[in-house]
Amino acid sequence: MTALLRYQSGLLLRSQRWLAPLLLYAALVGVGVQAGEPVLGALGFTAAALLPVSAWSVRICLTQEPTAARSVVAAAAGRGRAHLAALVTGAGWPVLAGAVAVLAVTAIGDRRGTAPSAAVASGLLAALACGLTGAAVGALASRPFLRAPGWSVAALVLGSLLALVTTGSPAKYAMTALVAGARTATAEPPWFACAGALLLAAAVAVLSCRATARLE
Repeated sequence: MTALLRYQSGLLLRSQRWLAPLLLYAALVGVGVQAGEPVLGALGFTAAALLPVSAWSVRICLTQEPTAARSVVAAAAGRGRAHLAALVTGAGWPVLAGAVAVLAVTAIGDRRGTAPSAAVASGLLAALACGLTGAAVGALASRPFLRAPGWSVAALVLGSLLALVTTGSPAKYAMTALVAGARTATAEPPWFACAGALLLAAAVAVLSCRATARLE
């Protein structure tokens, strides 16, 4: 699996397709977060902005290989393992970018009444919850479920929106927990949201890998 992850990461870096999602995330955080605002509310926005970026990144990794190369890798490592490596690569770097953003937002935010360590912990858990939820959306909006680019992009945009506003979504729970905490200056790390996002991402990954092994 390590070799597959290096291969997928190399493809992503060389293609420079990671640049557009990263710039989108930087723009969203730069516009939506102001220095001196309550840190928990800012962290909630920072985490929420990561969801569509993570979904986009996963779709990029699932579609970046040429057909011939994908067939060779699948023959050598198995379609399921190759697909899983693309999923992990697509979900990994947005979570890393989200962690960096959490540290930066905590540094410039108003932390009165909130311990920096508590703010960072809450922000990281919320970013992980939103990133993994976005990864699940990206996996469901890409091959092998949707192959046509137009339908895939439409499903990705709609799925990202629904994941942010639908009751029961781990991303919405994490985001609202931080926004509510900003009103009371009480940082309660969204552990349950993070656990729910992990379960959701794992279930979608299993479903996606099995579908790839059977349909492609």
